[in-house]
Parts: sequence; structure tokens; C-alpha cells
Amino acid sequence: MATIASTEANETSRRTRSRGLWSALVAISYIQAAPLLLILGFFFVLPILTIIVVSFWDYDFAGLYPDFLTMNYTDTLGSWVTWKTYLNTLKLTAITWALTLFIGFWVAYFLAFHIRTTTMQMVLFLVCTVPFLTSNIIRMISWIPVLGRNGLVNSTLIELGIIPQPIEWLLYSDFAVVLAMVHLNTLFMVTPIFNTLMRIDRSLIEAARDCGASSWQVLWNVVLPLAKPGMAIGSIFVVTLVMADFSTVQVMSGGQSASVALMMKNQMSLLQYPAAAANAVVLLIVVLLMVAAILRVVDIRKEL
Repeated sequence: MATIASTEANETSRRTRSRGLWSALVAISYIQAAPLLLILGFFFVLPILTIIVVSFWDYDFAGLYPDFLTMNYTDTLGSWVTWKTYLNTLKLTAITWALTLFIGFWVAYFLAFHIRTTTMQMVLFLVCTVPFLTSNIIRMISWIPVLGRNGLVNSTLIELGIIPQPIEWLLYSDFAVVLAMVHLNTLFMVTPIFNTLMRIDRSLIEAARDCGASSWQVLWNVVLPLAKPGMAIGSIFVVTLVMADFSTVQVMSGGQSASVALMMKNQMSLLQYPAAAANAVVLLIVVLLMVAAILRVVDIRKEL
């Protein structure tokens, strides 16, 4: 009996020590995560909650009035102008996404499979990042002397006799907006795709070729399926950046095109902060739905 009692006491003591050790580990984990939680809470969660709260406030030309009104959402969702602006934003986003995906994949494919040395791969990749050493505004303005009525493109085409007069839609149009957006965001597509392609086991490609697959069959059946996570990550980057871009639309369209972000910017310039906040909430929901759709198609957890 004494032996059984001693064994039970030892087991109880061991369980107590295990629970105490587990509690200590949990406490240490919470302490380690506390700085990150504070940073995310202060710089991410708190601003979003503030925007949501302000979106229900009342306002006039004199100031803001804390309240709980759905007027801002009613005005936003009940206006045909707003819907047209959202549709135009989605159109610009879709075109930019398709072009950046096409260009970004082939640039990444060339760097990953046609450049043999790692050093040269890094050098060429750094060359792709050179435009990012300047601001977005400078890169956008640099297109004006190229695409303008008396710019480089029109002057060259007229001198070659290809066109009799300057092409008007090269600048201050949706074409110019998309061109600038592709220029600004292609690298965000190249980087994750290149990272994914570099992780592909080259023995898989050799095995496909040994089985008689052509280059296009290898690309379609081996490379593209394995590159989907990188393409999804790049798509998330490009979609979120383009949907929130207002400066490119404002500069490159010359005020002839509109986007949701530009509409919000104009509302804030008129001190209509609750209306802008309501648009921001709607835009956030739309972007989250688009990101969720991408994540439903492709599982990117392998890349994270």
C-alpha cells in the first residue's frame, strides 16, 4: 500500500510540474509575441477600426460630428457614378494584372532557366530594380516627354512617315495609366515568380524531357503548375497596389479617368472624411474578396 501511495504521489507531483512547465512556456510565448501584437494593433488594427468608426459619422463644411449614420454608405452604394468608378478601377486593375503577369512570368522564367550562373542572375535582377531607386512620381513624369503630342514616339512616327499627325491617346488616357501602372508594378510580379521558379527541382524538368516532352509541354505541365504560388503572391501584390493607386490615375490620365482611390483623395481634399472613410471600407472589402478568390484558387502556404 505504501508503495502504491508513493507511486501515486510521484505521478501527481510529475503532472503538477508538467502543468507548471507548460504554463511557463505559454506565458513566455505570450511575452515574446507581445511586441508584435502591440505593433500590429497600433499600426494596423487601430487605424482600420478608426476608419470604420468615422465612416458612420456625420459631417458638413464646418466639421465632423460623431454619430451612427448609414448615410455615407447609402450615398456610396446608391450612386451610379460610384459604381462606374469602381468598374473603371476594376478594369484598370484587370488589364494591369494581366500584363504584369505575362511580362513578369517571362522575365522570371528567363532569369531562372536561361541564365546559368547565380552571379549573373543576381546582376540582372538588380538591373530590374534600378527604376525603383527613384520615386513613382518621377517615373510617371518621365513618360510625358515620351508619349506627349510632341514627344519622342509621335515625333519619330511622323518623321518616318508612318502617321500624318500626332496620336492623341498616347498620353492623358487609360492607355497611359495602364502603361505607367505596368511600369511601376511589374517587379512585384517578377520577384515572387522568380523565387518560386528557383525552387523547382531541375530533375523534374529533366525527367519530363527524358519522357519525350517538348519544351512547351514542359512549360505547361511542369513549370506553370509549380509556379502558381509565386504567381498568386505577385497577383496579390499587384491587385492591392493598383486598387489603392490614385497618383498614377491623376497624373497619367490628366483628370480624364477616375479610380476609387482618386475619388477618396478628392473627398478628403474637400474635408469629407466620413464619406472617404465609407469608400475606404467598401474598397477594403472588395480587395479582401479579390485576395480571398486568389487564395481559393492557389495555395500559397508552401511559399510562406
